[in-house]
Amino acid sequence: MMRDATARATGPTFDQIRRRAYELWERNHQPMGFEIEFWLMAEKELRAERDRAAKAEATEGGDSFPPQQA
Repeated sequence: MMRDATARATGPTFDQIRRRAYELWERNHQPMGFEIEFWLMAEKELRAERDRAAKAEATEGGDSFPPQQA
């Protein structure tokens, strides 16, 4: 669990971004001269996915408190 939190805090790795940027580049018919745009788009997507996963984990992972006894 701690490793997951550390990974989320540091963001996606260079290799993860590289692979996603390449996938995006291929899906967009391999245009030349847009390396930076695809890199930034890949990084943004990966961060958004990681944030969504963290929020889902927090809501289902027991971050809610049980009702208090009166």
